[in-house]
Amino acid sequence: MTTLGRARSWLYVPGHRAELVGKALDGPADAVVVDLEDAVPPAVKDQAREIAVATCAERRDRIWVRVNAAGTPWAEADAAALAGRVDGLRVPKAEDPAAVAALAERTGARLHLLIESARGLRRVFELAECHPLVAGASPGETDLAADLRIRDRRELGWARARIVTANRAAGLPSPVASVWTDLADRAGLTADSAALRDAGFFGRSVIHPGQIDPVHRAFTPDRAEVEQARALLASVASVDAVDSAGAAWVDDRGRFVDPAVVAGARWVVDLADSLADSPAGTPTDHHEPAGATAGKETS
Repeated sequence: MTTLGRARSWLYVPGHRAELVGKALDGPADAVVVDLEDAVPPAVKDQAREIAVATCAERRDRIWVRVNAAGTPWAEADAAALAGRVDGLRVPKAEDPAAVAALAERTGARLHLLIESARGLRRVFELAECHPLVAGASPGETDLAADLRIRDRRELGWARARIVTANRAAGLPSPVASVWTDLADRAGLTADSAALRDAGFFGRSVIHPGQIDPVHRAFTPDRAEVEQARALLASVASVDAVDSAGAAWVDDRGRFVDPAVVAGARWVVDLADSLADSPAGTPTDHHEPAGATAGKETS
């Protein structure tokens, strides 16, 4: 199953468009999110749900399904139809830890929670720890900004940091960034993805196949970073001994090294190795600059 912390691109596909779902699964996205929520008109919700169930039965490994939010007319039918048939669900407008835990128990699926309201943001630490099947929590920034009455997405920095912290405090992977809605602005997508990567996010939701390559490049460790991490690990005679002793030292290149630095290097190497067989998983020579760009994101 595609997991948080390893998947760089999460391609949303309208659940009622079976032909697009098939194309997405044949494409280069690390994960495909079959959407039953925002992208699906009310008149075809049932059709979308049926397509999602049928697709999961045939090609389950890369699929997550975004269900309709709790309290909507379709939430109950989504949970009933997908229980035991899907490995991962995206849960919009997550606010209530008890409701999230109940959904996990009912479906047996790993849950990727979307934080899209002030109430969800207030309880994100509880949400991240409310059930072992919670795989992570990420911002849905259009709804979140609207609920917070924030006009400039750059002012969501504090909210993003809270979500990053909640995930890591719960022992979960880094959160997935929201989508970039300006399909023509690839430079903005590249810069914004690099900035979010540096702020503690890993991976990004996308709404068009043309966005996948820039996102993959932003979240694939660059060649110099990987080589430096490998050299650091190679210089450590016994990482386990270093970790247990809590020792710190200055290496032969004049760098301060302690167990936290070693752990960071190990994460980079493990990530690079896990991405090695992916279409865009080869380390790049450099990352694009992490320039500040006005956010144009959605959930």
